[in-house]
Amino acid sequence: MAKKTIRDIQVKGKKVLVRVDFNVPLKNGEISDENRIVQALPTIEYILTQGGKAIVFSHLGRVKDESDKASNSLAVVAKRLSELLNKEVTFVPETRGKVLEDAINKLKDGEILMFENTRFEDLNGKKESKNDPELGKYWASLGDVFVNDAFGTAHRDAASNVGIAANIKDTVAGFLLEKEINFIGGTLENPERPFVAILGGAKVSDKIEVIKNLLKVADKVLIGGGMAYTFFKAQGYEIGNSLLEADKVDLAKELLELANGKIVLGEDVITAKAFDPESEKNVRNVTGIPADEMGMDIGPRTIALFESFIATAKTVVWNGPLGVFEFPRFAEGTRSIAQAITEIKDQATTIIGGGDSAAAVIQFGLADGFTHISTGGGASLEYLEGKLLPGIECVDNK
Repeated sequence: MAKKTIRDIQVKGKKVLVRVDFNVPLKNGEISDENRIVQALPTIEYILTQGGKAIVFSHLGRVKDESDKASNSLAVVAKRLSELLNKEVTFVPETRGKVLEDAINKLKDGEILMFENTRFEDLNGKKESKNDPELGKYWASLGDVFVNDAFGTAHRDAASNVGIAANIKDTVAGFLLEKEINFIGGTLENPERPFVAILGGAKVSDKIEVIKNLLKVADKVLIGGGMAYTFFKAQGYEIGNSLLEADKVDLAKELLELANGKIVLGEDVITAKAFDPESEKNVRNVTGIPADEMGMDIGPRTIALFESFIATAKTVVWNGPLGVFEFPRFAEGTRSIAQAITEIKDQATTIIGGGDSAAAVIQFGLADGFTHISTGGGASLEYLEGKLLPGIECVDNK
């Protein structure tokens, strides 16, 4: 169902509430990856150039007690947003109250304000995360219209998305949320074929429903990363000290049977005797992993096999790295597959489903070679599972 976007409403002269996902990683008080901020810029810039008064807010990190406040303040994000927009961003270190209300009322057309971490409200009984009705109503009262552009929290039923939407006349999608709906949702509904899905990461349990859903729509599902070893075990192979979810072996057998040949696991792996960046690497057949070694990456024959499916694909969706890409010695599989996907950009729609795989391609300098890199981790997974996401469902239909 088509959702209303920011293009469908008038924002000039209006107080525009903008829920963004600025839950960025911080190291020593500095932003280490600003991709989520950059991805939200088109929506914010549109509101400002159209003469709207932008009131921007987000959560950041985990806030369990008062001591977490200092390290999870959005002040550093507001400063970086100001630099990226080349425009002053008024930061209000409050989540409610007269100081915030007065600052909003002082905004002129084309000006922007950001208020403090919405998760600070969770210190008073999980009011944000549990969608407290009073809080959603209060935040809605601060604006005239609501733009949800936070795909990263779209799988959450929170006061800052669903709660506001229930208490305001107009709720629309920002440009980033619109992209996520069109690329991930649209691809699953009507993919151009061949459609190749690539799944990695550590655990089968994280991807069970994703695998089941993709088996309905994809032509091939290529599986690597730590989760592959549970499938190898299900095939009767010894996997040494490789990552294993012993309680999911029977499920892996069921998925292989259900797949009817759609699941591709590869032929060889890179192993090491220790989970260490300097550990010596070995190439092993999947049928012959020594008892004292563990899988760390997909092997060269598996890379070539995966590349052969990618080369002819018209749609590729990838979620999860294929090896321990954080260690350069064991990054070749993930890097090679990322490179192979960039080489078909002109002929295919290529989507990365957020999380570690997105971090990997950004680390490799290959981000520009993809059609779309999702800003959602858990949200991307649940969307790929075919679930309805509260943060999307609450947006007005066209």
